[in-house]
Formats: sequence, structure tokens, C-alpha cells
Amino acid sequence: MKESLKQPYRIIRADTLPYQAGAYYVRIQAMARKHQIPPEEEFDEHDGLDAKYIVIYEDVLPVATARLYPLDEDAMMLGRIVVLPEYRHKGLGRMAVEAAEDWARELGCGKTVLESRINKTGFYEKLGYAADENDVINGETFTCVHMEKRL
Repeated sequence: MKESLKQPYRIIRADTLPYQAGAYYVRIQAMARKHQIPPEEEFDEHDGLDAKYIVIYEDVLPVATARLYPLDEDAMMLGRIVVLPEYRHKGLGRMAVEAAEDWARELGCGKTVLESRINKTGFYEKLGYAADENDVINGETFTCVHMEKRL
């Protein structure tokens, strides 16, 4: 586990089960409450003990998370970027994305990729991501657009 501190929050690279449970907690709390997404739809083949998660804690409470996994030798997929509703608009989403990008750089990746909900692309554009308007993903719950950023 690598930890950094940005008062009053701790940013953790969750590489053990207890800290990964924090990522799962945030995802279940936020996605089940707001979007009625059951766990069997929220979790996929990229989750598990080998997955990489950023988890942001306020004291002992996990409040935000992001998941990353390699797409190829140069690209890392960021996803499942979630902030608990009561902690939104405090910069935690930005902190989670930036911490994931830092980790991707350290792993030798030159690019990060994500699939943003259509209504959230502005947030990612502010972080330097470019949308491919021709690459729209129509999922069961959300319509998303493919976005990329060179690191």
C-alpha cells in the first residue's frame, strides 16, 4: 500500500483486501443508491485481488475510488471513478483520477483511457482528456463516450 496525504483526506493505492474493500464499499454505496445498479452488474472481470484501486479516505471512511488496469503495454484503463454523493464537489474525483494517472505513469504507461458518461465529459476534459465523439458506448445503464489522455 502506498499512501499520500492531502488534508483532510488520505489517498491510498489499495493493494490489500482490506483497502480494496474500501473501493467496493464506495462503489456499492454510490451506484446502488443513486442508479439502482446491483453488485452483479457493478463488478466485472477486472475486479479482484489483482486489480489496482485508488481509495480516498476521510479518517477511516472510504469516500472515493478509481480502478485501473492495463489495456496494453502503453495504455491504462481508468474506470469506476466514484465519489460518495455527500463528498462530491470537493475535488475528490480529480484527486482520484490524478492519483490513478500517477500510478499509471510509474507503471510505464504513456496514455490513460476511460469511458465517460455523456454528462460527465466536461469534468474529464478539464483534466486533459479528449473525447472521441464517434466512439459512443450505449450500455444498459449509461451512454458513454471514449476519452483518452497522453501522460
